[in-house]
This record gives sequence, C-alpha cells and structure tokens, in this order.
Amino acid sequence: MKKILFAGAEVMPFAASGGLGDVLGSLPAALKSAGGDEIDVRVAMPLYSVIPEKFRAEMKTECIFEVRLAWRRLYCGVKSLTRDGVTYYFIDNEYYFKRNALYGSMDDGERFAYFSMAVVEMMRHIGFYPDILHAHDWSSALTLVYLNRKYRAIPEYADIRTVFTIHNIEYQGNYDFSILGDIFGLTEEEHSLMEYDGRINLMKAAIECADTVSTVSPRYAEEILTPQYSSGLQYILQQNTGKMCGILNGIDYIYNDPENDPAIAKHYNHSRQAGKYANKLALQKELGLPATKDVPMLAIISRLASHKGLDLVTEIAEQVLQDDVQLVVLGTGEVRFEDFFRSLEAKYPEKMRALITYNRDLSKRIYAACDIFLMPSKSEPCGLSQMIASRYGAFPVTRETGGLYDSIKGYWEEGKTIHGNGFTFAGYRSEELLDAIRRAEKVWFDAPRRRKLIAKIMKTDFSWQNSGAKYLEMYQKVLEIAK
Repeated sequence: MKKILFAGAEVMPFAASGGLGDVLGSLPAALKSAGGDEIDVRVAMPLYSVIPEKFRAEMKTECIFEVRLAWRRLYCGVKSLTRDGVTYYFIDNEYYFKRNALYGSMDDGERFAYFSMAVVEMMRHIGFYPDILHAHDWSSALTLVYLNRKYRAIPEYADIRTVFTIHNIEYQGNYDFSILGDIFGLTEEEHSLMEYDGRINLMKAAIECADTVSTVSPRYAEEILTPQYSSGLQYILQQNTGKMCGILNGIDYIYNDPENDPAIAKHYNHSRQAGKYANKLALQKELGLPATKDVPMLAIISRLASHKGLDLVTEIAEQVLQDDVQLVVLGTGEVRFEDFFRSLEAKYPEKMRALITYNRDLSKRIYAACDIFLMPSKSEPCGLSQMIASRYGAFPVTRETGGLYDSIKGYWEEGKTIHGNGFTFAGYRSEELLDAIRRAEKVWFDAPRRRKLIAKIMKTDFSWQNSGAKYLEMYQKVLEIAK
C-alpha cells in the first residue's frame, strides 16, 4: 500500500483562504478514490480556531506530545477525523492557531515552523510513516528541511520520499538570518541550504530538499524558470529542472455541480440550459439589476489585485459598458480597485454591480448566472475560477498564461465543428482584452452558436480524475527513483 501524507496550511472545507485550500480539500479524496485500497492518504493542517464546531465535534484526540523548537518546549495535540476515506490530522496549539485569520500575523514564521516540526514529530507518535511526504507552499516548506536535517538518522524516517508543490511562487517565506536558530531551530550548518539572495528563503530550501518539485500547471512550471514569473527564484529552479514537473489542478465536481448545487436558484446541465437563464434572472432581481435574459452578464470573481489583470479591466470597463451588457464584480483587495468598481456602479447603476465582499454561496450564484467570465491575469499559476465558470456554462475570457493557457483554448470554427472552450488573448494589453470580450459577446448574441458552445464548455473535463492519475504517476516515479 502506498502511503501519502500531505502537509498544508489550509484545507477545505475546514479552513481556507484561497486556491491552496481548494486543492488540499479535493486532491486527497480524488487520490483515494482513484487508488482505492492500494493507497492510504492522510492530510495534516493546523487546528485553527475558525474551524467550524460541526467538524470539531467529529474529531478524536490521537495523541499529545512535546514539540522541541530551538529553546522552546511546546504543547502539541493531534486530533483527527476521516472523510471520503482520507484521514485528516489537526495540529492543536492555541497560542499559534487561535487567531482570527490563517495568515498575516507578525509571528507567521514561528507559527508555521512549529506546524512543520509538529507534522514530522507526529509521525512517530501516531505510528504512521508515509512513503511520501508532500508539502505545499512556503508555510509547510520546513517539514522537508526538518525531515532531512533532523530526522533522517532515525530508521523509520530514513526512506520517506518528498514532494514539494509550488502553488504561488510570489510567497516564499523570506526572513532575516538573525532568527535562523532562535525561531527555526536550525544551525549554521543549514546556512547555505536556507540562504537565497542574502536571506532565509523557506521555499528555496524546500526546493533543494525535495525529491520532486511540482507546480499547479505545466505552463507555470515553464514560466517560473524565467525572471518574469519567478519572483527571483529562477536561478535555483534552473539548477533543479531535472526534478520539476507541472500538473494542472482540477476542481471538486461534487461541490461545483449545476445539476445539484443547493446555492443556486435553478438546476441545469449542458443539455438543459434554460436553468442558466433562470439563475441570471434570479441574480438580477437579487442585485436590483434590470431583469432580462436577453443581454449577456459579464462577471469577475477575484481578489482585487493588479496581477489579476484588473488594471486592464479599468482601462476598458467604460467601453464595455457602452455595449448591451451587465457587469458584476465580486471580491476584495486593493483600495484603488475597490473604489474604481464602486464608482463604476454609481455611474452605471442599471448595468453594473460592485460587490466588495467575499461569500462562497454568492460566488456560486454569480457563476450560475453569468454568461461571460473575465480572468485576464498577468500571471496565474493555475486558476480555478475559469474552470468553475466553465462548469457552470459561462464563456471564459482569459489571458494565455500559466494554468489559464493550459485549461482554456481559443474558440474557432471549422465548418460546423467548434474548437476551443473560451476566448483568449496573448499580450498583456487592454485592447486585446477588449477584443476577446467583443468576440465572446458576438457568439453569445448568436443563440444557436451560443447553445452549442455552452454545451462544449460544460462538457470540458476539469475534474480531478485526470490530474489525480498524473499525481499517482508522479508518486510512483519518486518511489522508483528512490530504489
């Protein structure tokens, strides 16, 4: 039996703030489903205070032990529950994890160093030594460092293989070397491992320690080898290209299911599309927009940040709103974008709604209602929103970067055959975005072509079935190399 232990800072549905949580909430179950009795999948995450009571009620205490981190001797409790054949472990320490937010504390380095040490130490207390320890992003990067530098001499730990996945290379875990010993419990012997560009870099150290380094799309694996996309890590990545691979994320097809979603007004599928327009009418009434199914509703569901392409959107938004369209924006982020969309709503109250908040059920109502989904990112490691929008039958308009390039291909026709599953543009220019939107609008107003394209988009397979199989192949290669 192949034994896999994931370590990550967030996991849906327990506690999550972004794509990492979505992936760790669905990939382990997909692997278990694909591998059946041949695979034992487990996941470790912090026991945040924000985890709902309904999940806490299911947990049982596995063990209590002491974590030694530098000069500190720290309490650690491990609780567990099982869902869909996957065992989830929750690292309990209220000093570190009884916070209002998952990230953003001044002591995040110490918090996640503690978590990483606790995950590795936990193995011998619960009697589970995985074949593969799979760490995700900077917040669990130290699990690989501690395994390699502090535990390899222990026989049970000696053969554990390691994978490190980069979800977003912009966040690397950079710190001053003054805390190497006092906070991270490492010595000058680890200086060269931890150092990059004169500072501690947790992601760099994990890349060095891992047997395999994966990213969340094949295109992103190529892009981060270049200065434009690497956030300065291109040199260490170029030195480790032999152990890099890219696997496109999937989405949870049970949670994102227009045929059964309890959050939307009317259920539908690719062959029964009338329900999509019923959802648009319901959202229009909810938001106080003119209720009509005869104009396309454009939508943005995003963190409001410049790298999401929103500076391009601000340049052309008023031109778009001169068309016979509606626009709905959902998200929070940079003040300048929040203010821009609020002012746009004030200027175009019959066409525009700026929802400066985040709510998962509301986002699903927007996915189900919208006709054209905008995702013009400057960089996008994978992106899940374009896949979710496709699942709900919206035309994705995306820039050809990262996972957007791998998942959305440009629409074109050959006789009566439709190719592609969206509308794409290559250059980071507002004129190209505007052209892609206008191409999408043109197809939407042609009802027969619209219905045909909606059906094709909704049938595009973004489930974890294909991606999960590729992860299993990657794990097998890691284990074979170890032999």
